[in-house]
Amino acid sequence: MTDHPSTYKAAKTHEKGVQWDDRASIHEADDGQGLLDGAKGLRSGTLAEMVAQVMAYPPEQRGGFVIQKAGDHRLERAEIEALAARDDFPG
Repeated sequence: MTDHPSTYKAAKTHEKGVQWDDRASIHEADDGQGLLDGAKGLRSGTLAEMVAQVMAYPPEQRGGFVIQKAGDHRLERAEIEALAARDDFPG
């Protein structure tokens, strides 16, 4: 999984597009985040796997979950559904 900063060893490593293999985890939307947030994850894997998992939930339950991606990006329902709808989504 991609997990290094975009300036690793001062080499240009940032790639365009969605990095489907970035590390990600599913959290309850209202888990409070905080200091021990990493321990509150319900499931972890690649971004593609986590998007597929949330999309497997019934539509009325999807809003209760978020995906936290490497790099401190928090994806909520609308962004998760938009990623799942992309032509390049591997799931």
